[in-house]
Amino acid sequence: MAMPIRQSLRVGGYILWQKLRRRARFPLLVELEPLFACNLACAGCGKIQHPADVLKRRMPVEQAVAAVKDAGAPMVSIAGGEPLMHPQIGQLVRELIALKKYVFLCTNALLIPKKIEQFEPSRYFAWTVHLDGLRERHDASVCKEGVFDEAVAAVRECRRRGFRVTTNTTFFNTDSPQTVIDVLDFLNDDLRVDEMMISPGYAYEKAPDQDCFLGVQETRRLFRKAFADGRRRRWRFNHTPLFLDFLEGKVDFPCTAWAIPSYSLHGWQRPCYLMADGYAQTYQELIDDTDWSSYGRGRDPRCANCMAHCGYEPTAVLATLGSLRQSLRALRHG
Repeated sequence: MAMPIRQSLRVGGYILWQKLRRRARFPLLVELEPLFACNLACAGCGKIQHPADVLKRRMPVEQAVAAVKDAGAPMVSIAGGEPLMHPQIGQLVRELIALKKYVFLCTNALLIPKKIEQFEPSRYFAWTVHLDGLRERHDASVCKEGVFDEAVAAVRECRRRGFRVTTNTTFFNTDSPQTVIDVLDFLNDDLRVDEMMISPGYAYEKAPDQDCFLGVQETRRLFRKAFADGRRRRWRFNHTPLFLDFLEGKVDFPCTAWAIPSYSLHGWQRPCYLMADGYAQTYQELIDDTDWSSYGRGRDPRCANCMAHCGYEPTAVLATLGSLRQSLRALRHG
């Protein structure tokens, strides 16, 4: 995996310990959503399509920390909504870092200038800025002009202050191999972010735009062409080589949504943060009372076109660590 060596060792040791305990299912990362409210209304996102009373709610810090402890995963991704709208977001991050959790704060970056003083650089903390393309493409994706320039300025300021910065880019059927190449070149060579995550968009049932999502074959063609001529080897991805192979259609995997569980204002979401088939009060209840065999491509029609990293990256991680050849490959490309 393309992550700092300390983090790689921590995650690898954690997985080995779970295997020694013969745990069939365990979390690698908790997707924590302490609010659903956002300061943008992106066409491909269904998270803000909640009633007004739900959008006003904010998860107490102690509840969020207790959920992370309940799961026991070594990594936490704080999402939403826009997490920087949470009034205690700085306190939440500090408490998770005190637990030695690796924290990724997912943000559209618009509020970073107002909130950055609440944070300090740490090997346990990284900003994850959402950038879906270059200026015109990104602003169209988030349905607001000027967002790209503000996000880029925020990334540069975070890097100037010594923060670790990663990015998350979602691709849709309006993308071409060239738009993929252009944005990854920009993030890698111009902004020089530490790592990049990519994912094809998933068709949220409540997303305003239902016509922008990629099918499986479209996804494979898009990334096969974008990654041609060895390009992907020079980009600093926060993915295993096997997950990138998966996007190209070179390998196929089952979904392991249980490895990146989602905890929100409603509880532990079944089966993943992209679908809502009920909620559990504890992580163990989520694991024990969810029929995992009924989800995934070929099992649930809602999963037919899903190739999102939240379901398939953990499968690739586990496959990588289960193979000496793939582990060495990941180290070479990391």
